[in-house]
Amino acid sequence: MQISVSKQSGRVSVTVLHLAGDLDASNYTEVIKKAQELYDGGARDLLLDLEKVPYMSSAGLMALHTVSLIFSGQVMQAGDSGRPKFRALDLTKDQAAREHVKLLSPQPPVDQVLDTVGLKQFFEVFTDPDAAVKSF
Repeated sequence: MQISVSKQSGRVSVTVLHLAGDLDASNYTEVIKKAQELYDGGARDLLLDLEKVPYMSSAGLMALHTVSLIFSGQVMQAGDSGRPKFRALDLTKDQAAREHVKLLSPQPPVDQVLDTVGLKQFFEVFTDPDAAVKSF
């Protein structure tokens, strides 16, 4: 997994987290740590660029969920194993997460997984980077 960051200016400053490679159990904590680092550094609006992610496992889905919680201002809690603790998504309670984290250009297999597990109802998904930045 390669992770890079860029900034885009729209109505607000948007941090773009570019991911390349499979997002799975071998690397999902790296994505969470990077998101926490960005949030701690002052980033408040995050666009996750999934254009170069050909595969996402359930661990990758957990990473997306955790990143959304981080950007809603919630403190990430780790379990005994060091992995984050999770709770169910709640469209009402998690509105802040939905406003501050959006997805860009998931590949068809990843898009299908997001749709199957219901995350496309939670996250706004864009194919146009400019439209995504303007949506914040």
